[in-house]
Amino acid sequence: MTLDSHLVCRAAAAFPDATVQTCIVHLVRHSLNFCAWKDRKAVAADLRLIYGAPTSDQAAAELDAFEEKWAGKYASIAPAWRRAWTEVIAFFAFDPAIRKIIYTTNAIESLNRVIRKSIKTRGSFPTEEAATKLI
Repeated sequence: MTLDSHLVCRAAAAFPDATVQTCIVHLVRHSLNFCAWKDRKAVAADLRLIYGAPTSDQAAAELDAFEEKWAGKYASIAPAWRRAWTEVIAFFAFDPAIRKIIYTTNAIESLNRVIRKSIKTRGSFPTEEAATKLI
C-alpha cells in the first residue's frame, strides 16, 4: 500500500459519504511518461476519449479500445488506468459541466500548499478560531 492509498483509506474512514476520485490530469501525465514523443499527441487524444466519455460505460468501452490499439506498444498504460478505475469512474457521477472543474485536483493541492506554508511560518495557534482565521 502506498502513502496515497493509506491516506485514501483514512479519509474514507473519516468521511464515509465522500467521493474519492483520482486526478485525471496526473493519471494522463503518468500515462504519457511511457510514450515516445512522436506518439504523445495521439495517445493523449485517445486518453481524452476515455475521460471525456459521457458515461462510465462508454469510458470503459473507450479504455478497451485504447488498450486494443496501444497495448502492443505501450502495454503498461491501460493497466494503470484499470488499477485506478474505481477512482476514475467516480468522476462520471458528476454532470459534465462539473467534471471540467474537478478533473484535476491541482486547485485543492495549491490551497493545501498555501495553508501548510502559513502554518509552518506561524508554528502553533492559541485557539481553533485563530487557525480558522488564517484560512
